[in-house]
Amino acid sequence: MILKGRVWKFGDSISTDDITPGRFFHLRSNLPELAKHTLEDVREDFAKNVKKNDIIVAGKNFGLGSSREHAARVFKVLGVSCIIAKSFARIFFRNCINIGMPLIELKEVDKINDGDILEIELENGIIKNQTSSESYKFLQLPTFVLNIVKHGGIEEVIRKFGNIEV
Repeated sequence: MILKGRVWKFGDSISTDDITPGRFFHLRSNLPELAKHTLEDVREDFAKNVKKNDIIVAGKNFGLGSSREHAARVFKVLGVSCIIAKSFARIFFRNCINIGMPLIELKEVDKINDGDILEIELENGIIKNQTSSESYKFLQLPTFVLNIVKHGGIEEVIRKFGNIEV
């Protein structure tokens, strides 16, 4: 799997409340409407301008806070192809994998800038920054996680294959 997209850069400690502000919680059954408010308190222009295949790059502890799975789902609704951060909150990480959103932990996020174009080889663990001509190596996702991502989420894997052994 190769992903390619433009970077939207964020800092440390982006919470699930930053991603999907609590004042819009009443929209949780209408994900397309909720997605229009994604990260609006952090970067007002994000939801209006994000494009299919764009990539989020952030600092430490991305997705901290409550276990709202909507915070993961809105990125998929908006067409984000991948999230890269120095580290992730564990519940957010698992929620993203469950819906088929690949997450990559990368120490070198400070070398990536807003607007850079990245090409990501998920199976080889390589990120190529086409803007700066740098490459970064990351710990590859386990095969079973890659399979969940390839099939669009754990629900799709279960629909397609039934009971699975992990």
